[in-house]
Amino acid sequence: MSKHRGRMSDRKVVIVDAEMSEEMQQNCVDCATQALEKYNIEKDIAQYLKKEFDKKYNPTWHCIVGRNFGSYVSHEKRHFIYFRLGQRVVLLFKSG
Repeated sequence: MSKHRGRMSDRKVVIVDAEMSEEMQQNCVDCATQALEKYNIEKDIAQYLKKEFDKKYNPTWHCIVGRNFGSYVSHEKRHFIYFRLGQRVVLLFKSG
């Protein structure tokens, strides 16, 4: 699952790195696409994704959305994804 098109938009999706099931990856991409349809502010997009994953996959998820950032995080096994969605980059992981 390296490239997808979001169902609700024409934003190109590129999975850069992922350690989670295909189903969870697709859910994340779909959820991020929905967030981008609703919000323009990156903090709001991140909050939407975090809350949705907390509800669906239990807490505690962390989400970073931006155009340019570095990261180094610890996460639970099989609960990490880093992908591009259009011009933005999304990092979502479970820890704690």
